[in-house]
Amino acid sequence: MNYSIDQFIKEKRKQLKLTQPELAEKAGVGLRFLRELEQGKKTLRLDKVNQVLALFGATIGVIKTTDL
Repeated sequence: MNYSIDQFIKEKRKQLKLTQPELAEKAGVGLRFLRELEQGKKTLRLDKVNQVLALFGATIGVIKTTDL
């Protein structure tokens, strides 16, 4: 199943029975950041997104496919 990042994080958090404040603390990010992430905010710091994703064994990044 394909998830957006916000759906993936919210689903994983619920599977682990964590609250948003608990997940934010474990990931080392602010609660406001986590809430914005789960709400699908379009502009977020990639390093912080990866801090949260790392708890679930995942990361995101840019893949270079061609030289410009």
